[in-house]
Amino acid sequence: MKKTGLAAVLALAAAVGAIGAAPGASAATRKCDTKALQHSLDEIVKAKGAPGILATVGSPACGRVSLGSGVADIETGRRMRGDERIRMGSVTKSFTATVVLQLVAEGKIKLDAPVTRYLPNEKITVRDLLQHTSGLADYTSSEEIDAERDRFKHFEPEELFAIGLRMPRSDKPWNYSSTNYALLAMIVKQATGNDIGKEITRRIIKPLKLTRTWWPGDNPRIPGRHARGYLYIEGERYDATKWNMTYGGAGGALVSTTADLNRYWAALLGGRLVPKAQLKEMRKTVPADPARMWPGANAGLGLYETKLKHCAGTWIGHGGGFNGYRTIAASSPDGRRQVTIAINRHPNEITPRLLDLADATLCALR
Repeated sequence: MKKTGLAAVLALAAAVGAIGAAPGASAATRKCDTKALQHSLDEIVKAKGAPGILATVGSPACGRVSLGSGVADIETGRRMRGDERIRMGSVTKSFTATVVLQLVAEGKIKLDAPVTRYLPNEKITVRDLLQHTSGLADYTSSEEIDAERDRFKHFEPEELFAIGLRMPRSDKPWNYSSTNYALLAMIVKQATGNDIGKEITRRIIKPLKLTRTWWPGDNPRIPGRHARGYLYIEGERYDATKWNMTYGGAGGALVSTTADLNRYWAALLGGRLVPKAQLKEMRKTVPADPARMWPGANAGLGLYETKLKHCAGTWIGHGGGFNGYRTIAASSPDGRRQVTIAINRHPNEITPRLLDLADATLCALR
C-alpha cells in the first residue's frame, strides 16, 4: 500500500496521533491534526470516487471537527465545506430503533412478543424486525416501484409493508429488509398515535438539539446548505437531490449532517437516549450477511458492531445509502469517539474505502 490516503492516516497516527492530541498536551490546549484525514478525503475526490466528500470527527480531546473536499454542487462549482446537509439513508434505521427501544422501556412495546396484529399466526417479533431476522423481503427491490415514475410519489408505511409482503420471503437466517422498518413505523404509530417522523423529532432531534437534522415528510427538497446528490448510470450523470423520501420512511428518510450524526451516536452509546437495559439489548448481535453489509458486520437492533482492523477493539454504527448519497457513521462502543463520512454519490465500489477510512480514523482518535 502506498503511503497516501488511508496509509497516511495510520502513519501519522503512529507518530503523533493523527487526529488525536500531541503527547503531554493539557485538555485546554489539545488540538487535532486533521491534515492526514484531509489528504485522504482529497485523494478520494482525485480518484473520482465522488464529486465531493465530507467528514466529521469527534473525541474528548478534539471536540468536533468537520472537513470537506471536492464540490457540493457540480453545476455551480460550490466547494464541499463539511457542514452540508445530506440524505443519510439507512442510518435513519438507528433513529427508528432508538424510538422503539424507548417505547420498550416505557412498556408500550414488547421486544420479544410476536407481532401477530400485523402478521397473524407468525412468530416474527419486534426484535426480528429490528435486527433483520424476520425473513421479510425488501420492498426497495420490488418491481412495483419505479424510480423515475414514483420519484415524487407519497408512500404510507402500510403501502410499503404490503409491497414487501407480496414478495417471496427469504430463507436465510439474516436478510436486510427495509420492509421490517416500514412495519416498525406502523407499530410505533399504534403505540403512540404519532407517525415515526414526529416521534424521532420529539424524542431524539429536539432533546439533542440536532439543529441540522430534519424529517422531510413529503418535501422533496433539502433546505439550507446541502450537498447535491448524483447518480451515474452508463456514464451519464443524473442529479438525484430532489426526492419524496416517504419512500424511505422509517428506514431511510432523514436529512442530517455528519456532525449531527456524531452527536447522535455519542448520545446513544453514552447512555443518554435509552436506559442501560435497552442499550444492552441493542448491542446483542447476530452475524450479518457480508455480501449485503460488509465483512465482519454483526447486526444488533438498529446498529452494527464490527471488529476494528487497524487497532484493537470494535466500532459500532450504521451505513446509509440513497440515490446520490452514501454515508458511514462509526463510533467507539463507549460513545467517546466518532467519525462520520459521506459522499454525494451512491456507488457501491467506493464503500470499502470509506469503511477503511472510518476504521483507521477511529483508531487514530485514541
